[in-house]
Amino acid sequence: MDDDGPVRLRFTKGHGTQNDFVLVPDLDAKIQLSPDDVRWLADRRAGVGADGVIRVVRTREVAQVADQAAVAEWFMDYHNADGGVAEMCGNGLRVFVQYLRREGLVAEDAAGFQVATRSGPKDVRLEGELIAVGLGDWRQVGGPEALAQGGDASVQVSGLPGPVPALSFDLGNPHTVVLLPGEAELAAADLTRAPVVEPHPPQGTNVELVVPLGPGHVVMRVHERGVGETRSCGTGAAAAALAARAWAIAGGGEPHEDWRVDVPGGTLVVRVRGQRVELVGPAVLAFDGVATR
Repeated sequence: MDDDGPVRLRFTKGHGTQNDFVLVPDLDAKIQLSPDDVRWLADRRAGVGADGVIRVVRTREVAQVADQAAVAEWFMDYHNADGGVAEMCGNGLRVFVQYLRREGLVAEDAAGFQVATRSGPKDVRLEGELIAVGLGDWRQVGGPEALAQGGDASVQVSGLPGPVPALSFDLGNPHTVVLLPGEAELAAADLTRAPVVEPHPPQGTNVELVVPLGPGHVVMRVHERGVGETRSCGTGAAAAALAARAWAIAGGGEPHEDWRVDVPGGTLVVRVRGQRVELVGPAVLAFDGVATR
């Protein structure tokens, strides 16, 4: 943005299971958010404070995603707290949809529609007070061979012995999932430091620490690339469920399709439908304001 004079931005603060975001309305693409702008808005001391910043903009106005405009009127322009752009955010997408509904940018009673993202258009629909978002196709990066070998990556987490094997998943953004033996190890993990992943993915990765609690039920903590530990991660919850499902099947267990994923900020539901996956959870718009610096 222009550095001449004070910067003032209207915003809405929202969260999905306490994974929080600053939404900046820019319907006709008049604003260019620089990495510095994003870091300022996301700063919890000098700015508004958030895990990420989302620009609300018409898809046709953004060359990078304009080819999605025929099916998705609105583009979720998502940025991590460190200023870097990201392909997708499942919790952010639900908050984005809640904002569109409140502002009358989509019909309040719309049965379903699509939102443009950097990883393609995503289906969304209402389920009572919850919002279901189709995260699209998922991929186990290393394939069956990775599972047979115990993983396709190794992860060293501060506070835990290791390194330990992990499975990599692509849900439009990258994830590396570690299975832990119990909740004591989950609590002992120090996620104030970024886990060390080898081989290191070129675009970085989110790291999920997962403990199975029962059939179709896991608890998770997550370190998000460009952010640090967050209270929740939507695509991370999906990766956690997919990894737990793969490990369960490899061990002779049932291939559960519906999963409950407990995160520090609440509970999400993940539905596996073949090679597609859906995330269901709440979305809250907390307050509106004007940020000035």
